Amino acid sequence: MSAAPAWLVVIDPQNIFAAPDSPWGSPMFPAAIANIRRLADAADGHVLVTRWLPTADRDTAWGDYFAAWPFADKPADDALYDLVPAARELSPHPTLDLPTFGKWGAPLEGIVGSAPVVLAGVSTDCCVISTALAAADAGARVTIAADACAGSDPANHAAALQVMGLYPPQLTVADTATALRILRP
Repeated sequence: MSAAPAWLVVIDPQNIFAAPDSPWGSPMFPAAIANIRRLADAADGHVLVTRWLPTADRDTAWGDYFAAWPFADKPADDALYDLVPAARELSPHPTLDLPTFGKWGAPLEGIVGSAPVVLAGVSTDCCVISTALAAADAGARVTIAADACAGSDPANHAAALQVMGLYPPQLTVADTATALRILRP
């Protein structure tokens, strides 16, 4: 019986996190997306792309969040939430759109099952770490491709990687070269 093929999960490669003029734009995004493309090419269609959408209930703490970040309080169909051009063809599957930082949950688990997962995307110190920690709790086998992730800044990126590195064997922090070997053994 052969092992299930690994999945690449690309977290939120959207304009809001990539544009240099966005308050949430990562200066690390151009280098990360280049590695994400390499990983997607190797994943042979086993790629899922997520999007964060501003559709959370404003009666919760998300209301406070959007009050603090009014530039992001736009309709979900605003161009801010579009995938960057380099990410639009990464996956043959529909995007997984959620109003939460973390993307791990029943919809994602239902697709990847117990297969190994490689995580990449943005922001390392928000949506990537939130997804990774929930995956660890669920018992998933996750490799974070550190150089295919973009943090809000290099220091926050390094801090998030350090925290995720505290969760072996569920979470392993590696690089694109290592993740490529997982995606195409």
